[in-house]
Amino acid sequence: MLYQHHGINTAFSGHYHEYFGPQADVDACVYLMMANEVIHETHPDAITIAEDVSGMPTLCRPVQEGGLGFDYRLNMAIPDTWIRLLKEVRDEDWGMMDLVNALCNRRYTEKTVAYAESHDQALVGDKTIAMWLFDAEMYTNMSTLNEATAVTERGMSLHKMIRMVTMALGGEGWLNFMGNEFGHPEWLDFPREGNEWSHKHCRRQWSLVDTDHMRYCQLNAWDKAMMELDDKYKFLSSPTQWVTHIDQEQQVLVAERGPLIFVFNWHPHQDYEGLKVAAPEPGKYVVAMDSDGFCFGGHGRIHWDAEHFTTPAEEGKFNERDQYFQVLAPSRTVVAYVKAPENNQSHHQQHQQQQQQYTTSSSSTGNEQWGTRPEH
Repeated sequence: MLYQHHGINTAFSGHYHEYFGPQADVDACVYLMMANEVIHETHPDAITIAEDVSGMPTLCRPVQEGGLGFDYRLNMAIPDTWIRLLKEVRDEDWGMMDLVNALCNRRYTEKTVAYAESHDQALVGDKTIAMWLFDAEMYTNMSTLNEATAVTERGMSLHKMIRMVTMALGGEGWLNFMGNEFGHPEWLDFPREGNEWSHKHCRRQWSLVDTDHMRYCQLNAWDKAMMELDDKYKFLSSPTQWVTHIDQEQQVLVAERGPLIFVFNWHPHQDYEGLKVAAPEPGKYVVAMDSDGFCFGGHGRIHWDAEHFTTPAEEGKFNERDQYFQVLAPSRTVVAYVKAPENNQSHHQQHQQQQQQYTTSSSSTGNEQWGTRPEH
């Protein structure tokens, strides 16, 4: 509704002439400005979210600035990127720079809600990320009582990494559709004439999460850990976001978001010991979260009691930072590091308590689950 052409047969490259001109529907824009103004004056705590794929500038700026007044916009290109990679590209050929561009392609100071998938992928006729990853093994090999196959190992690892990198780099809010967080094995299909008004798939099977020997429980624990990571470090609301290292050959990404440093190793089988990670400040860094934990279906290769001290960069700079520290980056894992406080004696004990908590975590409920943080 923002344009006279309604986006039909139109491609947007980001240049301003594509948005402001005779093609813009001024009446529609003014209507949205008025609607947002009324909503925020009537309910100051209300949040409005725009569903726009064009990238309209000022969509999420206040009306007083000449914007349309939305609080957030959906980054609708991210799910398409993941489905394209999973459907058409071999793991070892994933482009690290292309991935970063897709996640970070948003207008500065206009807040964005990131999501790896939504109800669109969960509805009948489409496939969720879990379906692309696990395929038929969603029904035969999701019990931890059975040894994981190569397909299951890959699916568990990539499902966690895809969600974490999307949350870390994709925006200032996080969206999940119910059941997708634990890899629900069935599509969603409401009663209709085409399925003879059946209720068979009009459901979410929460029992899968409540069964502690199922891998769905481990994926759900990872989702809970991501939420708690943001509760603790507030990285979603942080304006600090910097991808400091992109290595296509190694398939490694290193990114700073808020106080955290995320290390992603997407390589299918290559571990990296002593990987240099640029640090914004000198000092000691410790693990804040890692996808390789046993409670998340990993192999426990990351040592939480390890302390990583920075080293001054040779020749003055390393990836635009004055110092770096070295870590172990196992294949298909993501590890978040944070600068340790001066008194860090209880860090390993806190990790053990978290591991115990996640192994007994239960499923979340609700429809679309929004994780947004107000500006401070």
